[in-house]
Amino acid sequence: MKKERIKALITLLDDPNEEVFSSVENELLKQRVDIVPELEEAWENSLDDLLQGRIESLIHNIQLKDIYNELKKWLKTKDRDLLQGVYLVSKYQYPELVLSNITDVLAQLKKEIWLQLNEHLTSLEKIRIINHVLFDLHKYSRNTNRFLAPENNFVSEVLTTRKGNPITLSIIYSLLCNQLGMPVFGVNLPKNFILAFLDDSAIVDEGVIVDTTSVMFYINPINKGAVLGKKEIEYFIKQQKLEPREEYFLPCDNAIIVRRLFNNLINAYENKGDETKKKEIAHFLTLFSKIK
Repeated sequence: MKKERIKALITLLDDPNEEVFSSVENELLKQRVDIVPELEEAWENSLDDLLQGRIESLIHNIQLKDIYNELKKWLKTKDRDLLQGVYLVSKYQYPELVLSNITDVLAQLKKEIWLQLNEHLTSLEKIRIINHVLFDLHKYSRNTNRFLAPENNFVSEVLTTRKGNPITLSIIYSLLCNQLGMPVFGVNLPKNFILAFLDDSAIVDEGVIVDTTSVMFYINPINKGAVLGKKEIEYFIKQQKLEPREEYFLPCDNAIIVRRLFNNLINAYENKGDETKKKEIAHFLTLFSKIK
C-alpha cells in the first residue's frame, strides 16, 4: 500500500463511527510492521485520548502479527538458529529490539573467554574458563527473588540484568560455546534445563546426531556451570519422581527450547494474573503444536 494511502487511513482512526474505524483498522492490520513509524508519528501529534489508545492497540497487534509470521518462517528453516529464535521471543516484550542488542553483548563475553583459551586446554579446562568469566567476573546467576518473573525468559533482558532462570542462562552459555567452536547443546530436562558437551564425532553436517555415549559430560549453568555425569542426571530424575526418558539425556531441537520459553511465559503471566498476555503467548504456541 502506498504511503499516501496509509496516511489517509491513519487520519480516519479517530472516526467516532465504529464501523468506519473497524474497516480502517482491518486495512491497516494487513500491512507490514514497517508502517509502525507512521502510526507512532500520528500518536505523537495527537492529544486525543481515543485516537492514541486506538493507535497503541493497532501498533501492538501489528507487532504481534509480525512476530507470529517470523516465528512461522523460523520453524520452517533447516537449522532453526537458536539466536534468531530467542531474539523473536525477546521481541514480544521489546518490539524495538534489534539483534545487535544481543549479539554485541555476546561478542564481548566471547572475546573475554577467547583471550583465555588455547588449543592445549582440555574440554573441562575450557568450561572452567567460561564459568569463571560468566559466573565469577560477570556474576550471572539465578533470579532467586523473582524466579517466576516474565523477564527471566527474555535473553536480551538477562544479558542486561545478568539474572535469569535455568533455560536462559543455558541458552547464553550454549551460544557462547558454539561461537567458540565447542559442541555444547541444550537438554530439555524437566524442572531444570542443562547442557550436554558432545564428543566431536557426534556432529554431522545435517545437525546433531548422538546417543548418550556421545555426551562427554553435562553442564548445569544455574549452578555456576557445575559439571555433571550421567549418574547425577539419573539421580535427579529419580529424585523428582520422573519417568526416565532418553530425551532427558540428549540435546533437543532448538524449537523445543523456544517453545519452553513460551511455556514459561504462560506460567509467568498466569502467576501475575495477566490473561491478555497469556492468550497472546498461547497464540504463538499454536505454531509449535507439531513439534515433538
